Amino acid sequence: MTPALTACGNDSGSGKTTLKLVAADYGDNTTNTSQRYWDRVTVAFEAEHPDLRIDVKVYSWTEVDRKVAEMVKAGDAPDLAQIGAYADYAAAGKLYRADQLLSIPTQASFVPSIAQAGKVRRVLYGLPFVASSRLLFYNKKLFAKAGIAEAPTTWEELQAAAEKLKSSGVKIPYGLPLGPEEAPAETMLWMLSGGGGYTDSNGSYVLDSPENIKTFEWLRDELVAKGLTGSRTPGRVNRQDLFDAFTRGEVGMLNGHPTLMKQAEGRGIDYDTAPLPTMDGKPKSTMGVEDWMMAFKQNGHQEEIGRFLNYVYNEENVLDFASRYDLLPVTTAASQAMRDDREFKRLWKFLDQMERAEFYPADKTSWASVSKALKKNIGATVAEGGDPMSVLGELQREADAAESSAR
Repeated sequence: MTPALTACGNDSGSGKTTLKLVAADYGDNTTNTSQRYWDRVTVAFEAEHPDLRIDVKVYSWTEVDRKVAEMVKAGDAPDLAQIGAYADYAAAGKLYRADQLLSIPTQASFVPSIAQAGKVRRVLYGLPFVASSRLLFYNKKLFAKAGIAEAPTTWEELQAAAEKLKSSGVKIPYGLPLGPEEAPAETMLWMLSGGGGYTDSNGSYVLDSPENIKTFEWLRDELVAKGLTGSRTPGRVNRQDLFDAFTRGEVGMLNGHPTLMKQAEGRGIDYDTAPLPTMDGKPKSTMGVEDWMMAFKQNGHQEEIGRFLNYVYNEENVLDFASRYDLLPVTTAASQAMRDDREFKRLWKFLDQMERAEFYPADKTSWASVSKALKKNIGATVAEGGDPMSVLGELQREADAAESSAR
């Protein structure tokens, strides 16, 4: 969908400086690709800054991080990258600090709890670009047919609801995407709902904690083994595949982010959302997800990058991008504008979740390699014959080794 990457620098004979931006695609088809957003922004920016040209290439989430990593390794880093992780590049000294690029008002505009996750050693390198939280989505028609009166609040209730959905003929009672696309998010959601998480209060990895082991034993025995997840190999199931199945009316319930609302409504699915069920029904921290904008030093375009980013982060642009994909803005002004406009009422539940959200340990330079290992191996915890203690133990050893090498 996108042409090969081109070199950045001065346009020959034009007197213009070209900034190269590689960005992730949040659309699910060619009609709502993120390229359309960036085309609008860059045309407007270039009209005000005729000495600059912004070359944007958009890639799917399955390849964008890899594309950037390959460019950096080849010595051809883009000026800007809007991707999923930043800390390893920051630790390697490849990124500009926020205060080298952004005006003081722009720096101060970020929601504090969101900006905190973009810091390495208390310095902001990962600029929050967009955020989301998760809720349980359920198909109201399928629930009614199965005789389920309300959304589950505990794991026991979730399992009972899944049994009823299965008995009523639902193909996928509960969608469990532990494939590469969504594994780190789905894993964290279940860890948190079981009282665990990726790290402890000191920031150390605790992947093989007793709470986490118990969580995946429950998933293996009570959902997957009983045929309640559609596939008995969730490690091969990706998020978008389940989202597509939900919009076809084949999934009873699954954890989802706000973009699923528009997809479901577009296909006429009567759905509702609820807080994620927890082991005991008591509210716990939920997961917040952030994607990042970062600026590479390699091409030396500090001043030009700063001009562009200060434009990107104005309230209109931040709110425009978030609203296009039913995501959450990362600045206080845009967040308040979303709160004040009833057009965005359906997103208010997700905004509420952000107040007690925990984020990926993206500030750890080891997170990129830990996330990669999770994508590859976490599905084995719930497969037939899977041993959560063994799999999580191996992931813990890999995380410890990655953390040691990052120091």
